[in-house]
Amino acid sequence: MNVWESVRIALRALRVNKLRSALTMLGIIIGVGAVIAMVGVGAGAQESVTERIESLGSNLIVATSGSVTSSGVRLGQGTQYTLTEDDAAAVAREIQVVQVAAPSIKGKGQVIFGNLNWSTDIYGVTEDYLEARDWPLLAGRSLGPEDVDGATKVAVLGQTTALNLFGEADPLGQIVRIQKVPFTVIGLLDEKGESSYGYDQDDLVLIPLSTAKTKVLGTSLANPRSVRKIEIKIRPGEDLTEAEAEIRTLLRQRHRLQPGNDDNFKLGNLTDVLEAKEQAAQVMTYLLAAIASVSLLVGGIGIMNIMLVSVTERTREIGLRMAVGASDQDILLQFLVEAVTLAVIGGVVGIAAGLAGSRAISYFAEWRTLVMPDTIVLAFGFAAAIGIFFGFYPARKAARLDPIEALRYE
Repeated sequence: MNVWESVRIALRALRVNKLRSALTMLGIIIGVGAVIAMVGVGAGAQESVTERIESLGSNLIVATSGSVTSSGVRLGQGTQYTLTEDDAAAVAREIQVVQVAAPSIKGKGQVIFGNLNWSTDIYGVTEDYLEARDWPLLAGRSLGPEDVDGATKVAVLGQTTALNLFGEADPLGQIVRIQKVPFTVIGLLDEKGESSYGYDQDDLVLIPLSTAKTKVLGTSLANPRSVRKIEIKIRPGEDLTEAEAEIRTLLRQRHRLQPGNDDNFKLGNLTDVLEAKEQAAQVMTYLLAAIASVSLLVGGIGIMNIMLVSVTERTREIGLRMAVGASDQDILLQFLVEAVTLAVIGGVVGIAAGLAGSRAISYFAEWRTLVMPDTIVLAFGFAAAIGIFFGFYPARKAARLDPIEALRYE
């Protein structure tokens, strides 16, 4: 007997008890559907984490004014601006793997247009800021070196700020007041969305660094050229860990820090953050898949149970087939194919249920889901393996029946 003949006999046997077959397949359907849906949720979360981290800028190292000691008291990060514009220029000039180094300061204030106002983050930046952050413009132009050198009163708006001040109107060329100083809007940033830390990256205004210091945010009395942070973009393909070590060495030299002294700045490598959050999301994906796989095991036990019942019910049929020449292998193949057919049909329906479940989760819970083809193949293959594993014992039991005893069975 060939495999296709066994499949035909298996389908005919399943049609005899349609309700029982459907209930048996239900465990596999739920298991496969749950695996696909849960892995889709985990993969979607992982993809969201990756996109949010990358939205901060790829190949980016951020140098922030760090902890310093004053009269034996350790001050917190950012309490004193220890980085300067000259540090940024030195990093860009002396470290070959650095593409740009963009110093910046930050404050918060009211931006006013007409009778509307909006409290937002105000960034004083240089012309390299958008390149460092991989941040394209939606309209207008970016800040240029002439704006920074001339301390011009021009501004580039984020999407959230522009929406709250102008609605759907075009903001380009309009005059807004930032801390009571009039600025001309020259550009509109493309949307970045929420960062991995949960804040709205589009809720900001960019103005020239020199203008921010002299007209809006003010400067440090200790050092007028100090800045809050420096965003350093590394050239593609370069090792961020090595680049970070070179930057640290250069900044320590420039700040005249002796061996053994703490850094008075902090370097952050976003790749480390990305890897940590991706690993966390991956662990969650594996955990969800493992929980969902329990349903598949339960479905496999259901298949074994119903196949044992089927062998008992069809004992006389088995004896009759053996009497007319069917070998043990034929009987084994018949019942094994029947078990696998149950699992495979359940797997196909489960795939459809899993895809529908993923869409339902995205629609109702507003969670991002991402179903990869290899997840579908893996779930389907696991369902078939369940059929073989749990169907083998009943099939072997049927093949080992004594033909004479089987014919006598009532």
